Amino acid sequence: MTFYTNLFSPDTFETFSRSGRDVSGFSRQQLTSARRIQPGDQFVCYMTKLARWIGILEILEECYLDESPLFYQENDPYVVRFKLRALVWLPKEKAVPIHEKHVWDALTFTRDCQPNSSVWTGKVRRSLNKLSPEDGQFLQNLITSQQSGGQTYPVDEDKYRRWLAQKVRRSDKVVPVTVPGRDEDEDETEAADKTQSIRESAKIQALLAAVGEKMGFKVWLPKNDRSTVLQEWTPEDGSLIEVLPLNYDETTLQTIEQIDVLWLKGRSITRAFEVEHTTAVYSGILRMADLLALQPNMDIKLHIVAPRLVRER
Repeated sequence: MTFYTNLFSPDTFETFSRSGRDVSGFSRQQLTSARRIQPGDQFVCYMTKLARWIGILEILEECYLDESPLFYQENDPYVVRFKLRALVWLPKEKAVPIHEKHVWDALTFTRDCQPNSSVWTGKVRRSLNKLSPEDGQFLQNLITSQQSGGQTYPVDEDKYRRWLAQKVRRSDKVVPVTVPGRDEDEDETEAADKTQSIRESAKIQALLAAVGEKMGFKVWLPKNDRSTVLQEWTPEDGSLIEVLPLNYDETTLQTIEQIDVLWLKGRSITRAFEVEHTTAVYSGILRMADLLALQPNMDIKLHIVAPRLVRER
């Protein structure tokens, strides 16, 4: 028996919880990884955003392709599927946070890491990552123990509902997106010692803004970042815009407004920059991916700006 990760967002957690819990699906891009998984192997399930371990699923058969709608009414992206048995499926209040000390200190990919680093996150960035036997067995026992008793971990219901509400219906499908406030985009434990890093990020944002201005573009900065960036850059009159001149739905605009620097020509975005100094590069990539998922026909050049050490994570 081998253990593999199976990641759920709050939205897919709710969808799977309402289903018969006898099929789990993955995107077509994960077909090669899925084919290595055999009957008798187990999925150890993890919910993103809440960062909690939520269930154990036993694989009954090898994977198969099925494009019929199952999890969504149309254009279901999860077409690589497994028939399975839910051995344990916890309500979110019983799911175990990965940052609990007894969990953090036990897992081989976290115990030697600082909670505010991004080094450990590789195992829970995507589904179908193979877990070590030690980690798999520990998590199986941990999650199973929560099924009959165990500890309750409160959930911020307002924040959870906001995550569930963040979907946009495109003409072809419903797209779940991440539209956090700037403070919600990081783990709470990351906030303590990053004043210097924020200052460095602001300097890069200011530099990008100044370059864009000299090239004749209008510049957008997230409103929560402006006071810091404007300590490093003094824009000419009219260079820094106050309102994005874009005709998109509210969720798309909220996503765009959080991007670190935008260069605009007229009413069009020409280039978008994410400065990743305090978080892993994948954080910026996810925000850009959300933007393209919402507006797939956008013709925008997207850039991730990061120090060498962050790019190598």
